Amino acid sequence: MKTSRKFFAEFTGTFILVLGGCGTAVFSSSQSFVGILGVALAFGLSVVAAAYGMGHISGAHLNPAVSLGVWAAGRMPGRELAPYICAQVTGAIAAAAVIFLIVTGKAGFESIGGFAANGYGEHSPGGYNMLAALVTEIVLTFVFLLVILGVTDKAAPSGFAGLAIGLTLTLIHLISIPVTNTSVNPARSVSQAVFAGGWALEQLWLFILAPVAGAILAGIVYKSICTQKD
Repeated sequence: MKTSRKFFAEFTGTFILVLGGCGTAVFSSSQSFVGILGVALAFGLSVVAAAYGMGHISGAHLNPAVSLGVWAAGRMPGRELAPYICAQVTGAIAAAAVIFLIVTGKAGFESIGGFAANGYGEHSPGGYNMLAALVTEIVLTFVFLLVILGVTDKAAPSGFAGLAIGLTLTLIHLISIPVTNTSVNPARSVSQAVFAGGWALEQLWLFILAPVAGAILAGIVYKSICTQKD
């Protein structure tokens, strides 16, 4: 399949993910009926929509960490990594730009606030420190990739991968929104930090490094253990 089609699919799918998930967090931050559960569901539903809409074209990675984990598991050629990651980051930034344009158009607008950016320490929703954030992002990305690799394995039942991945991402958000506002996706973190600026850009390194480390570790583990022939 042509790289241009895959680029378009990853761009569009990541756009949907960030617009749906981060958009809900930003627009509904003052609505008590939404809360953590609502934001977690928004991310999960966005992944389901993107997976079933774009998965047949590119696999709907929607996340540089996922692409790196899939590559580490031996399921993706290295030559496709750069185009995938470029598409994911640009798609996420495009979605963040749309969110920014909408939120700044509200009557009485004063500030975008945290703009759903990821953070630790005083910028963690629950006040968790850097080590807690690092452990959370590595472990949950590791778990996320194991699920993705498992449900997309040739031996897994077909047709349910998108739903399983979306529900897993919902669970991950329920666990980690209080800790880091949940990344497990460098593209999602970059896109919000670009507009939030300041502290969000200063802390961005963790939300790139930790998901990448957790994803690559999961890819190596899955390849070495779960794909062994009996």
